[in-house]
Amino acid sequence: MTSPATGVAIIGAGLSGLTLALALHHQNIPCTIYESREASLDIGGAIMLSPNALKILDALGIYKNISPLGYHFEKLYFHSEDDKSVDDFDFGSQEKHGYKALRIYRYELINVLVSMVREAGIPVEYQKKFDHVVSESSTSVTWTFADGSTSSAKLLVGADGIHSRVRKHLYPDLTPKFTNMIGVTAAVPRAQLQEKPNYPLPVTIMSPKHGAFVIAPQLADGSEVLIGKQRRLQQEYDRAGWDELMNNKAWCVDFLREGSADFPPIVANAVSNIPLKGINLWPFYLVPKLDTWAKGRVVILGDAAHAIPPTAGQGVNQAFEDVYTFAGIVAKVQQKKQSKDDKEDAVRIGNALKNWQLGRQARVDKVLDLNDQLNKRRLPDAVKDGVFEPFDMEWLYGIDFDQMIAEWAT
Repeated sequence: MTSPATGVAIIGAGLSGLTLALALHHQNIPCTIYESREASLDIGGAIMLSPNALKILDALGIYKNISPLGYHFEKLYFHSEDDKSVDDFDFGSQEKHGYKALRIYRYELINVLVSMVREAGIPVEYQKKFDHVVSESSTSVTWTFADGSTSSAKLLVGADGIHSRVRKHLYPDLTPKFTNMIGVTAAVPRAQLQEKPNYPLPVTIMSPKHGAFVIAPQLADGSEVLIGKQRRLQQEYDRAGWDELMNNKAWCVDFLREGSADFPPIVANAVSNIPLKGINLWPFYLVPKLDTWAKGRVVILGDAAHAIPPTAGQGVNQAFEDVYTFAGIVAKVQQKKQSKDDKEDAVRIGNALKNWQLGRQARVDKVLDLNDQLNKRRLPDAVKDGVFEPFDMEWLYGIDFDQMIAEWAT
């Protein structure tokens, strides 16, 4: 049985989907979330939120609820293998950008979002796995779930991650590309570092032989730190294989400890005792640049549309930009609707979504360019040459999203 077409249907109750629901609710646009699992997935460690995302979360009333839960900081520091400062990266500033950066556990952010969605009365249907689009008209789109049921909405949005099933409707043959890189992280007490007075954290210590070792405080008081490294793998696994590797805690611990004697003593201290509970492993996948993020009344956003490498820490931040601007675009189009002509409405929303995607892709391209610049500055020869000129981050952090929405919706 097919339910009547509602406002916006969101596939995926992760960070993007939940935040999109709140952004649509903020614009008085009805929506429903559908999630394939029994609950929102809250695994993984902490994430870094920069001022561009925090500005959005503040506008939606989310920031005040998460600010007390995370660790606030301004810069990421980069050290050579002999622990000399070689570079830093402005990740936030109360004075310059209105917000310090915030490092918060993913599960705590998920819990806040779920609670706010519930308080807003936004319907969430769990154990509803999207299968495929059945049909589209000038007014709605209809799809089916894995359990055989169907539903309809005016717009269907895939916020279902890098392995998006909704994206298959736009690109049936596209498969995310494994980069042959994985990240392994763990959480240890900060006291274990035995850091020197005024030692700058978070820090990335770079070794020509072993790559980079990351140490980043988390929890509101900074009493815990994430430690992490990346590794190249020639083999790609299926989901079961990744789960098996993730559950091999001994392998993860050995990898984090590998080469620690060649780093400054703070690294050896960091890996001296690694609790198994806080270990995470994740593979890095990329989605090639897509020609469009929308087809008819089906839209993808976040990692489903663009998976961004973690170099500049902008993955989830750019997803939040997607959802806020998408909700604003839909609201503007509805406000400007002057007739009951369904075909005219379809053309109007199609044009606005095209402008939105082009504008968002331009932002994503600049982030990818920033990643490349950062990667070049981390190469051994570049590190050896000395300290670099600071980046001007105003283009990233000082953006006026409402002005951008108004321009795209014209």
